Amino acid sequence: MPVLEVVCSLIGWLGLYLLFCWTFSQRGPEWNCRLVTLSHGVLIVLLTAYVVFVDGPWPFTHAGTENTALQTQALAVCLGYFLFDLGWCVCYGTEGAVMLAHHAASVAGILLALLTGVSGCETCGVIFGSELTNPLLQSRWFLRRLGRYHGPLGDAVDLLFILLFATVRVGVGTVMFYCELTSPRTSLVMKLGGLVMYVLAWVFMVDIARFGYKKSRARYKSWAEKHKLKEKNSSGQLPGHSDKRE
Repeated sequence: MPVLEVVCSLIGWLGLYLLFCWTFSQRGPEWNCRLVTLSHGVLIVLLTAYVVFVDGPWPFTHAGTENTALQTQALAVCLGYFLFDLGWCVCYGTEGAVMLAHHAASVAGILLALLTGVSGCETCGVIFGSELTNPLLQSRWFLRRLGRYHGPLGDAVDLLFILLFATVRVGVGTVMFYCELTSPRTSLVMKLGGLVMYVLAWVFMVDIARFGYKKSRARYKSWAEKHKLKEKNSSGQLPGHSDKRE
């Protein structure tokens, strides 16, 4: 296991958090932690995208194969971040049981792939799909804090987040999970870990579907009220007549 790479990654993310705390001293700890999360999301998506789509091998056909050097580096970078974020969440108590379980499962899965030296292929694929929506989630939080969430920009971020989560993390994730289960090279413990991550993805999907339904219903109700008010105002005056007195 590349212990040094994981330690350097952990120190790097912690150092970036302290830098943000010093730069944005007027902001709270969660603001600075989410900046780290946003930075990690962008970096790890780009890195794992290169690992999956360019460097290879293809995770749908080579699940359970030996880790490559680039896969190991990507996993080390990601593990260092999750160790930092899990520690921060426990320290400040900002997340619920489901999110803590997701972080713990992510740490366990990446750690297992590094310890065994195999299954880095599909693990990087899962990381790519899981983190692809993370920048949108953080952008939504920052928009809310800056008072710019309620508008077309906030709606666009929410819609893109829901579509990506449903198509990539649940849709493509289902295919990935099937390939991992049917692969003769993947160990039983990795298959169990994949099952845990897949179940958590569906738990998040249910919550997201509820949120999308409530927001769509609220938007429709607001539109209907404005439309009714507009019709009421227009019906109060006959066409071609004026309120001016001669």
